Amino acid sequence: MSDGEGKGRLLLGIDLGTSHTAVMSSRGKKFLLKSIVGYPKDVIGLKLLGRPHVVGDEAFEMRTYLDIRYPLQDGVLSELSDRDLDVARHLLTHVVQTAEPEGSDEICAVIGVPARASGANKALLLKMAQEVVHTALVVSEPFMVGYGLDRLVNTIIVDIGAGTTDLCALRGTVPAPEDQVTLTKAGNYVDERLQNAILERHPELQMNTNVACSVKERFSFVGVAPEAASFEFRAAGKPVVCDVTEPVKIACESLMPDIIESIEMLLRSFPPEYQSTVLKNIVVAGGGSRIRGIAGYLKDQLRVFGEAEVTCVSDPTFDGCRGALRLAQELPPQYWRQLGDVAGA
Repeated sequence: MSDGEGKGRLLLGIDLGTSHTAVMSSRGKKFLLKSIVGYPKDVIGLKLLGRPHVVGDEAFEMRTYLDIRYPLQDGVLSELSDRDLDVARHLLTHVVQTAEPEGSDEICAVIGVPARASGANKALLLKMAQEVVHTALVVSEPFMVGYGLDRLVNTIIVDIGAGTTDLCALRGTVPAPEDQVTLTKAGNYVDERLQNAILERHPELQMNTNVACSVKERFSFVGVAPEAASFEFRAAGKPVVCDVTEPVKIACESLMPDIIESIEMLLRSFPPEYQSTVLKNIVVAGGGSRIRGIAGYLKDQLRVFGEAEVTCVSDPTFDGCRGALRLAQELPPQYWRQLGDVAGA
């Protein structure tokens, strides 16, 4: 089969996330979908749906009559039952089909997972990927981001997703396990903290994590509030406007201590002569990079180590899968075993 991208080989960069999955292909297709699968709750749901399951945003819109399943917990595959594996299989199959491969294509995918995902979980993902692609490579999500940005030396990447916050020290080599940290406090944790903080002040409100997520996505900040944050909720079915400035601050800043501690740990792992350089090369990626004030907040907290420079990526949604696709394009699949866990090569 030809090695030409447009002549029989389709390359995919896949950022497989707890909340959303982002994909870019070597033929220019780019899309984002919710990492969920919906199944009819009963025969009425089956009649309304007209098929055995539905994936992504469409499933979320129909959630009132579907059993919604999240195949990824804390950024890695659930391993609880055969049903969980079927859910993950349906998501992965849908992702590949949406990339519009042609019948004769050799499909090669680079898939991002949390930095410290277990060997067993990677093996499970690769086994499943082999059902829908010819060759798959699993790499850490912050490494994908660094590769796409050409920030591979003396850099620390902080990738704040929904299920995990992943940090990676990049030294010009494929990162070893000790170069990486995975924290389970991330976007979903903020949603839970925010929901609880709002209900403590306003117990009469009708709240769930979907509402809390909407508040977070609209107002998230750390440090000094850029504006007063007011949001329209429901209480006993009626609209109620509440100030949520302090709850948003509390929830978003709950991520910061563990992130700062992990940055400090990775910084100290560099030779002392490089540490001042590393301190000026800290990159925040993922959905959490949209938290207003986060770069300045981290810079201030790291001041004890010297002058820090913290930047946020320009495209949090696709920077990870863009890096994965670039890696697939620049390094042919026969070399992927040098980078990480591979199936099919």
